[in-house]
Amino acid sequence: MTATLTAAPGVPTTLCVLPSRHANRVRALAHRAGLDCAPGPGGPGTVTVVVADDAEQALRGLRVPRPLLLVCDTVGRAGLLGALRAGVVVLRAADLTEESLAAAVRRAGAPHPSIPYPELSHLLTSGPARGEPGPREDRPPALTARQFSVLRLMAEGHGNAGIARLLHCSEHTVKNVVYEIMARLQARNRAHAVARAVRHGLI
Repeated sequence: MTATLTAAPGVPTTLCVLPSRHANRVRALAHRAGLDCAPGPGGPGTVTVVVADDAEQALRGLRVPRPLLLVCDTVGRAGLLGALRAGVVVLRAADLTEESLAAAVRRAGAPHPSIPYPELSHLLTSGPARGEPGPREDRPPALTARQFSVLRLMAEGHGNAGIARLLHCSEHTVKNVVYEIMARLQARNRAHAVARAVRHGLI
């Protein structure tokens, strides 16, 4: 089943819920949220939804198209970090409502998926995930004031144009700073950079 909504003006997004034990609940919420539903697989711009018990386990060996939204009963620190690194949006089943589902799909369909403050807070206040080195084993990299500012805005989900407006600089400057941040943090992409920054306690 697929459900179509508008993630941003003029940008159609398709929600494709994969078959699973609790997939019907997600489908029902999609209907109640007023999302247009159509049979058949989604095409380009499809947000794949996987309903699973545990986020960390679901991410292991998961081979489904991105963008991806995970709806999970259990979402621990390791699961959140894994999702950030993979550019995947995670929604706790306990928080699943019509509004939260629509918002999560919009985040997943965005060019640079963001992480809401409750999840960031959980990452910051909990200890290292299983198998991760503690703070003494992995020193945080030094960042400049501008890099910190850009990094925080990246974590809030702003794109380069939005960051440029907020910091009163050019998009070219922001793009260069983003590359510097990813190099300093040894990150593969923006989501991975935010994940590593959270792990280091930088944001």
